[in-house]
Order: sequence, then structure tokens, then C-alpha cells
Amino acid sequence: MIKYLLPVFAVLIGALIVLVLKQKRSLFTKLLLSFSGAFLLALTLFDLLPEVYAHLEAKQTGLFIMFGILLQIVLEFFSKGAEHGHIHIHKNSTQFPWLLFISLCIHSFLEGFPIHQHNDMVYGVLIHKIPIATLITSFLVQSHYSKLQIAGFLIFFAAMTPLGTFISNNTNLAENYINLINAVVIGIFFHISTVILFESSEGHKFNLSKLLAIFFGVAIAYII
Repeated sequence: MIKYLLPVFAVLIGALIVLVLKQKRSLFTKLLLSFSGAFLLALTLFDLLPEVYAHLEAKQTGLFIMFGILLQIVLEFFSKGAEHGHIHIHKNSTQFPWLLFISLCIHSFLEGFPIHQHNDMVYGVLIHKIPIATLITSFLVQSHYSKLQIAGFLIFFAAMTPLGTFISNNTNLAENYINLINAVVIGIFFHISTVILFESSEGHKFNLSKLLAIFFGVAIAYII
């Protein structure tokens, strides 16, 4: 049950950081974003990538990983980079951001597939979602969208990852198809995490605190 609840808790925590603590894009959020990028990348390399390569032919795996990278680039064309903290929403807009909503839900749905009882990917998704949910909530609150629209956006966004996990773990999809989808998700994770690591600081320069956050993220991923 915990593998379904943690991604939901991540979105709830991110929203509470904005609504209760009134924190937006603070130094803490930036450091958490850098930590999450390193943590997600390391978990993908340590846990998910070997699992997929063990079940699929090597070149086929590489092809689907590349497809995942390209898919994420397409999704970011519509989400404007919200998956890695570069969200841009017109504050004076009253039209619901459907393209942002759909692209984020597709991304969130797919990242639920690699989450199984025997692996630790749920923690990578958890850490990844908290700063993203914080930034999304912050920008939505600053907009002219109604509270009902904002709540609906966040509820559906939070539900997509558990839905992907449920389908992956409880349907009759052939194992080969699950591994192909996981290879696509690896590509998505690769793109997001590397963009976070190399573009999360101004001028593409990492200060000491961000560097420590990155090393800490890799170390924790390796330990677990």
C-alpha cells in the first residue's frame, strides 16, 4: 500500500509547503530539486536500468530509452519544463492550462510503472515530486484560477502515479511490455534528472550547497 500512497503524500507535502508555510521557489526548494535530480538519476542507474537490461535485448532497450528521452522533450514542449522546475504560467490567465495538465499527467502516469514492491523507485518518485508539486502549486496559486480548479489539478496529478503503478502490478500486461515501458521511463528519468543537475542553477554553475546536495542524493540512493 505504501507504494501507492507515497507519491500522493509527495504532492500533498509540496502543496502544504506553499499553502501553509508560504514558501515558493526558496533556497530549500532549489536544493531539494538538485537533490531529487541526483537521487532519481542514481536510483535509475543502480536499480531500474540493470533490471530492464536483464530482461530485454540490449539494442532494443537502448532504442526505447532513447524514445523516452524524445517523449519527454515533446511533453516539455507543452508543459514548458514543469517536470524539472521551469514552469511558466501567465499569472493573468483565466483559461485552464490544459496542455500543462495533460502533459504532467502523462509524465506522472508513466513514472508509476517502474514502482514495484521489490524495488526502491517509489522513493525516487517521492523525492522528485515534492519540489515539483511545490512549484506547480505556487504558480497556480499566483494565477487567477479558482480554488476548485487548483484542487482538481493537484488531485488528478497526484492520482496518476498510483494509477500507473496499479496497472503495472495488477493487470495481465505481458512482462515484456512492462519492461519496454520501463525502458521508456528510464529515458524520461534520464532527461529530467540531467536537466535538473545542469540547469537548476543560474549560469550553469553549482555552488557548494548544491554540490553537496547532489553528492548526498547519490550516496543515499546507493545505500538504500
